[in-house]
Amino acid sequence: MLRWILGGREAQGSVEKSSVLCIGEEQPKNWFTELQVLKGHFDIVRFLVQIDDFRCASAGDDGLVLVWNVETGERLQELRGHSQQITAITTFTCNNGATSHSSLITASSDRSLSLWDPDTGNRVQTISDLQSSVKCLLVLERLCVWVSGGEELCVWNKDFQLQCQTQNHSDTGITALIELPKNCIAAAVDKEIVISRLTVSTDSSMSVAEIRRLSDHQDRIRALINVNDGLFASGSHAGELILWDAIDWNILGYEHILWEESQACTQAEIRLAAPKPSEMSIQHLTTNGRHILAAVGSGLYVYSILTKTVVAYRKVAHDSNVLHTMLLSDSELMSCSEDGSVRMWEIQDLPLPGEPASPGFFGMWSFGRSNKPAGVPSKKVTDVPNMRTLELTGDLIGHSGAVQMFVSFGENGLVTCSTDHLLILWKNGERQSHLRSLALFHKLEENGGL
Repeated sequence: MLRWILGGREAQGSVEKSSVLCIGEEQPKNWFTELQVLKGHFDIVRFLVQIDDFRCASAGDDGLVLVWNVETGERLQELRGHSQQITAITTFTCNNGATSHSSLITASSDRSLSLWDPDTGNRVQTISDLQSSVKCLLVLERLCVWVSGGEELCVWNKDFQLQCQTQNHSDTGITALIELPKNCIAAAVDKEIVISRLTVSTDSSMSVAEIRRLSDHQDRIRALINVNDGLFASGSHAGELILWDAIDWNILGYEHILWEESQACTQAEIRLAAPKPSEMSIQHLTTNGRHILAAVGSGLYVYSILTKTVVAYRKVAHDSNVLHTMLLSDSELMSCSEDGSVRMWEIQDLPLPGEPASPGFFGMWSFGRSNKPAGVPSKKVTDVPNMRTLELTGDLIGHSGAVQMFVSFGENGLVTCSTDHLLILWKNGERQSHLRSLALFHKLEENGGL
């Protein structure tokens, strides 16, 4: 498989000559055969956020927010104002009658929050001298307010006026926020999920109060996502995946990734073979409403919401920790890693009995509730009925550093960001060639031929 690696001096030099390179055609199911390198940041790029069908914003440790046109790769705006790294970014759309306008909200280690107009690049509002840095942002569009999470949870209106807040969320602070039904908010705070309810009075004033703490995780919560209107999910540093009822907050599903050791192993051998914490840590969760895709260490696990079982997995999907994932469909998914790669996967049926499986596919992992009743046998993944495999269908090698995340724009391409200070815009080469041919024909028609 042809791999073009960006990052060495020679590779960098080739990029200077042309920002569009052909990767190759060895991967028939990989349509990203053309790429464009986007430069502008001078430190790690950690965040990407989609503004609309044709624009995205990037942000990272240099404190800059850059707005890009994903069709052309053009840098549209450069938002300067933060003096330290960006810690969170989100879009904020507030409908005003028949019109709506998308703004950007950013948080920084300089303990400030800013509202930006991505059309003009202007900073519309700013809040400085916060008590702590904000680690996550959540927009409640129905109420036209937004929430910031740090050592305290704060609710703000569209004019950046503080409406209400809660305090004392430990030294760890809030690391993730999601919206729940009935004006509730779930916040990940160390090992707990704190449920708070937002109340709107008749005079339009707001108040927020903690109403429940969910303490079922045994380690720090690393990921928190909405699944649908009635479900949400959380994942911990110890490999616990919990599916929750979004209305009454009961546990509906529980999977714990365990390292299975042979009974014949000695204690010394078990200690030597014990997994590192990073090998079990759930770094990222994503969902399409039917499945949950979990990034666990360097592996990928697909969990069915209907059957509440793991239906496919690959213990070693990358050479290092997986940082971000996406479900393209029920059978196709993508992942990116600290190893600098972005990979495309397809869920396929296991080989028939007697056929050898791909090497390295199944490791010594088991799934099941850690506090299951005595007498219930441990369940290996390979023993689960209808278990399927993940086959690699595309390997996008372009970054020289860890790929932090990516955003898909459908047929307009995929944008990735990395510790190498770069963004890469991946395109469907066949489609781009067709569009260039159409543009050339239109130009020839306008000029009356050659």
